[in-house]
Amino acid sequence: MKRILYIMLCTVLATGCSEDFTDLAPISNRNEADFYNEPEDFEVAINASYAGLQSTGTYGRGYWTMFEMRSDNTDQGPDATGLARQYTEINSFTEDALNEQITSAWSDSYRVISNCNVILDRISEIEMDATLKNRVTGEALFIRSLVYYHLAIGFGNIPLQLTPYVSGDELVQVDQNTVLEQLVTDLTTAEGNLPVSYSGSQVGKATKGAAATLLAKVLLTMGDNGAAETVLRRIISDYGYELLPNYSDLWGVSNENNAESIFEVQYISGGIGQGSLFTNDFSPSTDLQTGSGFGRNRPTISMLEAYEDGDLRFEPSMGATYVNLEGEVVEARHVRKYQSDLAVENDSDINFVVFRYADVLLMLAEALGETPESYDLINEVRNRAGLPDIDATTPGTFEEKLLHERRVELAFENHRWPDLKRFGATAKVIEAEDFITSTKEFFFIPQREMDINPNFNQN
Repeated sequence: MKRILYIMLCTVLATGCSEDFTDLAPISNRNEADFYNEPEDFEVAINASYAGLQSTGTYGRGYWTMFEMRSDNTDQGPDATGLARQYTEINSFTEDALNEQITSAWSDSYRVISNCNVILDRISEIEMDATLKNRVTGEALFIRSLVYYHLAIGFGNIPLQLTPYVSGDELVQVDQNTVLEQLVTDLTTAEGNLPVSYSGSQVGKATKGAAATLLAKVLLTMGDNGAAETVLRRIISDYGYELLPNYSDLWGVSNENNAESIFEVQYISGGIGQGSLFTNDFSPSTDLQTGSGFGRNRPTISMLEAYEDGDLRFEPSMGATYVNLEGEVVEARHVRKYQSDLAVENDSDINFVVFRYADVLLMLAEALGETPESYDLINEVRNRAGLPDIDATTPGTFEEKLLHERRVELAFENHRWPDLKRFGATAKVIEAEDFITSTKEFFFIPQREMDINPNFNQN
């Protein structure tokens, strides 16, 4: 997938992008009379959509800013000046509608949606192998749904554009639930269209399991636990995932796309503009042989204290100290899940894991509520981490125990803020951080969009 992504992207990424509104014009501005006519054109276009998930405004930075740094898991790190000021504001709920990180998340997300809309609009007109047509349609629906999920959780009331944008179209905001209802429809279709797995260079593309996992997450967000249970049991019984025996084997370039992985955003190093920023962004300063470590997305003290004694997830997930280039032990909390050996600054081969099987098990426990089976599912995850079983007699409510388990199992994987919102725990948990005085459920709609669209309502 990494190799095929690079080769097929070259055609698309050489072209420009519209600067209108949310860049809802297609990623490729090639003359449509000369493109979207052959099956190969749609292969190129769908790979451009995958590449959009690498962007700075999506998984590159935007989504961990919105879903990790916004939560109690991480903060902006020791620097609060210059660019870091924008992260500081997001972390402390003091950002405004001009914050460039949030604006980038909005615009880069809609670029991905734009490309998927064009694919879905044009592919129905083309004669091509039915299996390939269904697969590309499923991929486009999954990628579009993944991006819309982030926008709906982050912003709430957003434009739900499902067809190619035409200049002059009036864009209308819809509420979060309307977006989620559309995602249920789209992801159900995507799951039906996509294969269970791939081989060779296709590994890393969206599968039935990826669509079903996002579908279950959307259903839980909507409060439809019964429907979510059905989907989650299907993932467990039909799609062949398993927990790896060792938590540490989930991370690192050599462990990508493993048996527990359901979907990853694929990155490739080599100076071709497809490397990830995570190693540089998350490493403490002077910790790297190549380039700078910016110490961003730093685990909070409460994150450090969330791990129980003997939890085997701690060391692969984060560190409290590091050895600098002079051999000195320095205190600095930092994320470890995305470490790699870099040849060039900001050009890591490390992927971002979006969904994995442990999340499915914990979501099924959530869908079931407090039952013996739910504790069995939680304990399956805990036992892999070297921890003893919990049950109904363990202190705390079931929701508190499950939310805690999700926090330490899925730390720094962009689940914490949606989890807090879904469990109704944002104010209680976030305001326990001593520097937070009040919270907001949604980010401001970027001011650029408000200026262009006077009919929009600001959050």
